[in-house]
Amino acid sequence: MTDGAFCSDCFSSAQRIVSPCCDRCGTPLVNESYGGSRKICVSCQLKPPAWRKGRAAFVYDDWSRRIILPLKYSDRTENAAVLSQEMGRAGASLLDQATLLVPVPMYRGKLWRRRYNQAALLARGLARHSKVPVLMDGLERRRATRPLARLSPKERYAEIADTIVVRTGREKRIAGQAVLLVDDVLTTGATASVCTDALLKAGALSVDILVAARTGRGDERDVPYPEE
Repeated sequence: MTDGAFCSDCFSSAQRIVSPCCDRCGTPLVNESYGGSRKICVSCQLKPPAWRKGRAAFVYDDWSRRIILPLKYSDRTENAAVLSQEMGRAGASLLDQATLLVPVPMYRGKLWRRRYNQAALLARGLARHSKVPVLMDGLERRRATRPLARLSPKERYAEIADTIVVRTGREKRIAGQAVLLVDDVLTTGATASVCTDALLKAGALSVDILVAARTGRGDERDVPYPEE
């Protein structure tokens, strides 16, 4: 990477998610036939996610972790500019439909320790490129939770259920908006589902999700630190 862009060597090893991919969760599809006429993977057909559409810029693998984890844990905030640029390309159609960007929130105790929310940095970068307004504090976490990385999908949802709500006083900013929820990594979707439920309850017209990277189906418990 140089000056917020990818060099040719980086491009050669990056697993960017392009068509065909699931229209609901962004998972890469082996070919067009796997998604059917609606371009939706079997998992999303059997259990549709809470949000409407989802996209990710990259597969969450060794390559993307070298950019995401330093952003998340090592103060490499400049990586947010690189990732948000690629997210903007991957999620261009979602940004065209969005009227408001909202980042996934971080619990205040963790935010004080880390000093920044990586999802908020990504949302700010997307807003800068797309001109879609961002509501940085639209959502809040009411309490801390256990780390989610090694929990099963069911355990994740149980741990985070009812912990994320629309911040008091922000309901009017969200009501009637086509919200694009922004985060760094999508794994089981537990956090995104709770955020989506809160936004829809507050009157959001729709909720889509755009992330820097997502795990493959079945990989959720086999990768380090995929979701907090």
